Amino acid sequence: MVHGAYDSFELINNCPTKIDAVESYGSKLLVGCSDGSLRIYGPDSSIADQSPPFDSLALRKKPYALERTVAWFSKKALLSMKILESRGLLLSLSESIAFHRLPNFETIVVIAKAKGANVYSWDDRRGFLCFARQKRVSIFRHDGRGFLEVKEFGVPDTVKSISWSGENICVGVRKDYMILNATNGALSEVFSSGKIAPPLVVPLPSGELILGKENIGVLVDQNGKLVQAGRICWSEAPIAVVIQKPYAIALSHRRVEIRVLHDACHLIKSNNAIVVASNNSVYGLFPVPLGAQIVQLTASGEFEEALTLCKLLPPKDADLRAARERLIHTRYAHYLFENGCYEEAMEHFLASQVDITYVLSLYPSIVLPKTTTIPKPEKLMDLSPDDSSGLSDDLETLLPQPSESDENAAFEFKKTSHNTLMALIKYLQKKGYNIVEKAAAEGMEEVVLDAIGDNFTSARSKKSNKRHDNVPINSAARDMAAILDTARLQALLLTGQPSAALELLNGLNYCDVKICEELLQNGNHYAALLELYKSNSMHRESLRLLHQLVEESKRNQSHAGEFGPEAIVEYLKPLCGTDPMLVLEFSLFVLENRPTQTIELFLSGNIPAGMVNAYLKQHAPNMQGRYLELMLAMNENRISANLQNEMVQISLSEVLEWYSELSAQQMWDEKAYSPTRKKLLSALESISGYNPEALLEHLPPDALFEEHAILFGKMNQHELALSLYVHKLHVPELALAYCDRVYDSAVHRLPVKSCGNLYLTLLQIYLNPPKTTKYFENSIMNLASSPNTSTQKVSSVASLKSKVGRKKIASIEGAEDMRIGPSNTDTTIEESSEEGGSTVMFDQVLDLLSRRWDRINGAYALKSLPRETKLQNLLPFLGPLVKKSSEAYRNSSVIKSLRQTENLQVKDELYNQRKATVKISRDSTCSLCDKKIGTSVFAIYPNGKTLVHIVCFRDSQNKKGVTRGSLLKKR
Repeated sequence: MVHGAYDSFELINNCPTKIDAVESYGSKLLVGCSDGSLRIYGPDSSIADQSPPFDSLALRKKPYALERTVAWFSKKALLSMKILESRGLLLSLSESIAFHRLPNFETIVVIAKAKGANVYSWDDRRGFLCFARQKRVSIFRHDGRGFLEVKEFGVPDTVKSISWSGENICVGVRKDYMILNATNGALSEVFSSGKIAPPLVVPLPSGELILGKENIGVLVDQNGKLVQAGRICWSEAPIAVVIQKPYAIALSHRRVEIRVLHDACHLIKSNNAIVVASNNSVYGLFPVPLGAQIVQLTASGEFEEALTLCKLLPPKDADLRAARERLIHTRYAHYLFENGCYEEAMEHFLASQVDITYVLSLYPSIVLPKTTTIPKPEKLMDLSPDDSSGLSDDLETLLPQPSESDENAAFEFKKTSHNTLMALIKYLQKKGYNIVEKAAAEGMEEVVLDAIGDNFTSARSKKSNKRHDNVPINSAARDMAAILDTARLQALLLTGQPSAALELLNGLNYCDVKICEELLQNGNHYAALLELYKSNSMHRESLRLLHQLVEESKRNQSHAGEFGPEAIVEYLKPLCGTDPMLVLEFSLFVLENRPTQTIELFLSGNIPAGMVNAYLKQHAPNMQGRYLELMLAMNENRISANLQNEMVQISLSEVLEWYSELSAQQMWDEKAYSPTRKKLLSALESISGYNPEALLEHLPPDALFEEHAILFGKMNQHELALSLYVHKLHVPELALAYCDRVYDSAVHRLPVKSCGNLYLTLLQIYLNPPKTTKYFENSIMNLASSPNTSTQKVSSVASLKSKVGRKKIASIEGAEDMRIGPSNTDTTIEESSEEGGSTVMFDQVLDLLSRRWDRINGAYALKSLPRETKLQNLLPFLGPLVKKSSEAYRNSSVIKSLRQTENLQVKDELYNQRKATVKISRDSTCSLCDKKIGTSVFAIYPNGKTLVHIVCFRDSQNKKGVTRGSLLKKR
């Protein structure tokens, strides 16, 4: 749309002679006339100035009057003039190119070689002048004193237009444009100027060029390459073009593009205006202030052009430019919104930086939370005088209203509503990052301030809440974040995007609980509702809803795959460290349905074992033992000795109950193992924190012998334990495994011989089975019935009746205390031989000796065997034993020989050292007193060189002793 970019004003009227050239010099106008004179015009001081106040060196918007005339300025008519401000010169082109000093206009140099030149171009940065005459292009350089010729090149035809293009020259020859290399004269064609219009080369401030092609100005770079999407269209082919950013002003045969001026002949650019000259008049095109142009374009709906002009406002008006841009963006956004371009409208709302409440006021279906820090959005601003394009407050009036009879209209209305909400979602997403970031930073700053203040305890409670909703805080940032997230959630749900709504709630959000809770409940969006509760630390409400959903899924199988007991377990996991009591309260339901997962929850959540145990003991006693088992399996150190004891007692009570039932039915079998009994035996073996004496009181004396044996082993009553394995359980393998277990645990801290004494105890039990059974039964009865006797040591079988005293069983309180003397062994051999071998468990004896020969003292074992034992049966025992003893003897002999050899070597070295001789001459002196040795008794130090008198040596030793004594006294 056309708008007033320039104001035309007649500066000079009725010039007496024809104007051939015009140029501006500060606030003056230089007019070259056809008679060769130069007329100098200045602002008429008698007439009021219509231009705003600005630089005094700029053209004024008022009539100009003739100040003086320079006659015979040129011999022929001037073709053009150019002010070289940086060098204080005026360049004129007539029959040749001349340079005149300003401000007096005297001619200082005429380039004779430029005679007949028709076009030229000046490079002010380098001081280079290029011009064309006939078929030649010449290059001159201004060195401060004069002009020096640099190069001259030939071209195919007369040059009609010329301009510097960086380091090269762009020329218009015939109907073609060419790039002339200023170094070597090479020509490269660009393109044709067309059939009608002559070539026209116009340099741009950016270094690019405008090349005329008929009525189109084509933009090229300095190498003649087309600039992407760069072209300017004119109404007809221009004669001349000047650039005054942001406009390109073209002069054609009959008009100037900006304003129609008949019979215009010349067009130049001054500091602040465009000068257009006809035959007898000069006009100034003064640019309309950018602010006024912006207002015109905005009022006429040309928002893109208005925004482009805003970028051209000077830096000092940055605040004004930003305000105008925001205003235009807002107006443009409303215009686009009215015309159904919703996404584009939201982009301009973003650029306008209006509050989101302003945009949300266009959406009456979006419910916003009430705040005290965010003011209500203002009504639509008056952006035009008549406010003809104002928007209604109700979005419904902006959209096509459906009629009851027109289904297509209803569909279009629904589609339009959906499009508006989708555009709103994108807008809120782009706005959301900065708003939520400010809210989060504000919350973190508040926590830090509270942490270093007096309210440290309350600060910690706030920190655990992501939103701090439980604390009334007057926060504009968080209120704005709440508005944004609440509106975004509603828009997502209204457009059918529950998964996106769930994703929003999964992250950091500030959704208003009351509004969103009602919306999610009405839409049955339970997963999103759970996340809403969770994000606001409303865990009790969330768990209640989960419990309700699980119950409903059990009744009608709805949400069966989504809401099961596992969902409650997963929800409770993060709460174990922050609210263990809430976890225990809501785990009761899942404990019945998913006991293993619930107990694993307790274990993985580091909830104190005592707390969980007390809770299970009260609410689910049948799961108490299972919990303690899993806890112990994970790490024995995580539960105390009391809990270990309690776990064993729970397992023992279950086993005793099972034993009572079988005993009542007379079906008890000592070798029967139920899962519960296996669990008890494993616990007794692996756990070390329980009290074995207390457990023995609960065991029946005539059953559960394996349990007895394990408990006796825990009490270091190894002999009783082994007797139970052999005589009651009749499982020698268990007895041997018991010995191995004790041996392996003690071998690292006790001598090997002491550790092997336990195998001798087992050997004695095999050798005297019938005589010790009654004693062990009595001992078991006493230990089980009396706590006081349970800790007494079993001394010896000699305390029994005289018939039982044939074989002495060594008492084993601990492997480290076991010692068997030769006298005891002698008695044992004699008693065993008297008794005979009929009752001896000879097979077990031989098996023990053959399998553990390396852990048993061979001499003692042989003395313990009956006299009638055949040597052939002892080969599996004696063979490796003798071999090992022989190897040990041989190794010891070798070591002894090596030690003797080493001793001899040391002695030999000592003898060699003692063979050293010292020669005492008359010049030999004492190193202590510096006197000659002479015939005195002397001593020599181990190095064999240092000599001292024996008296001096003794004195020095006595002094050292006295010094040490005094130092000790001081200490």
